[in-house]
Amino acid sequence: MSNDARNQSVFDIVGADFFVRLVDAFYDGVQNDQVLIPLYPEGEDTVGARHRLALFLIQYWGGPDTYMEERGHPRLRMRHAPYAIGELERDHWLLHMATAIESVIGDVPESDREHVTTELATYMVNAAEAMRNQ
Repeated sequence: MSNDARNQSVFDIVGADFFVRLVDAFYDGVQNDQVLIPLYPEGEDTVGARHRLALFLIQYWGGPDTYMEERGHPRLRMRHAPYAIGELERDHWLLHMATAIESVIGDVPESDREHVTTELATYMVNAAEAMRNQ
């Protein structure tokens, strides 16, 4: 990790476009996943879901508060409560997110890659587990 990265948020290191690419790679996998896609109210039309997740991740990792301005407090457990999320759904979600991280992490400066990967992976595992309600 570079010396500068210790004083920067993940957002400062990677920027907003990184999260948009991450979310696009993630949903490219989800769209064809017969375990996950039924959980999305819009089905295979993931345009809205992509937008919301990208804004959430940008805000969470230190970027602008656009998500909060558009949607209010994230309240992730409440927003996900109507959907049955068990181990299988969690594992599919994590598989697509890990694949997405792998596909875009090369865009991060090499000196910061391990730090960013660790931060993202740790958060995603914890978040996916926290959304389980089955």
